Amino acid sequence: MSVGFTIGASTSQLAGRARNLHRASDFAGNYGVLGAGAAIAGGAGGVTLHNEKGVILELAGGKVGVELSAAVGGVTVALR
Repeated sequence: MSVGFTIGASTSQLAGRARNLHRASDFAGNYGVLGAGAAIAGGAGGVTLHNEKGVILELAGGKVGVELSAAVGGVTVALR
């Protein structure tokens, strides 16, 4: 789920790091998302996610396409 705006379309491939991760089970949960990005043929985007266990995911990467975006939303991560 997200609330924000997007003008155009692009694809992203993100990579990053997890902070405050004490055990693997801490990774699963509901994350709140705040992110922004821009691309004209090629560009950059990033997002910071926080879950209820205090884990922070900081992700960044390249975008391909034509887009300007900003969003607030959420995502659920589950482990199998």
